[in-house]
Amino acid sequence: MNSLAGAAPLLLQGLWVTISVAVLALALATLLGALSAAAKIGGGPVARGAAAAYTTVIRGIPDLVTMLIVYFAGQRLINGLAQSVGLEGIEISLYGAGVLSIGFIYGAYMTETFRGAYLAIPRGQLEAATALGLSRRRTLLRVIAPQLMRFALPGYANIWQVLVKSTAVVSVIGLADLVGLALKIGRRERDPFTYLIVVLIAYLLITSVSGWLFQRAERRLARGT
Repeated sequence: MNSLAGAAPLLLQGLWVTISVAVLALALATLLGALSAAAKIGGGPVARGAAAAYTTVIRGIPDLVTMLIVYFAGQRLINGLAQSVGLEGIEISLYGAGVLSIGFIYGAYMTETFRGAYLAIPRGQLEAATALGLSRRRTLLRVIAPQLMRFALPGYANIWQVLVKSTAVVSVIGLADLVGLALKIGRRERDPFTYLIVVLIAYLLITSVSGWLFQRAERRLARGT
């Protein structure tokens, strides 16, 4: 227990890295998902094809493989571009690589969540907005967005829960997240089981609090329906 208490500050630092990676990756996934869903719903042939290729390929590749490709291939690409303009090699940030890869992966799942939520909106309401003379912007803000949030929230919450757990794979590329630090300390103290239990409790705490918050949000959005 003394060793666990001594390692607490380092584990808290790793927990902060895990949570921040998850939050930033969620923001990136939300942006990519919204853009890809818009391309699938109202884009031209090229945009629809690109969005379809993105979601099909990414959802068919394991998260770990995608992360390794983003990190190592991205490193080679950046170094190649730097050398072409006479610059020295540039090292990709492990933190940035983790955020980009996880956000890129779950943006594909967000795409289908947002697309399904949009298709769930009754067509009659969009036709009524057009008949009332609402502009596309006002229709988006007053008719589509509120219902899109309500229909998308359950799937959005589920993706967040899975995304949080997927942050564990960033330790593979050497990022000092909660899992990576716990394994390192556990090997040093020759007691990996204790530190993995700490990781288990931390992830359960994150997902439990997140689930409670999303349930409150769902009940709030469902008022008046």
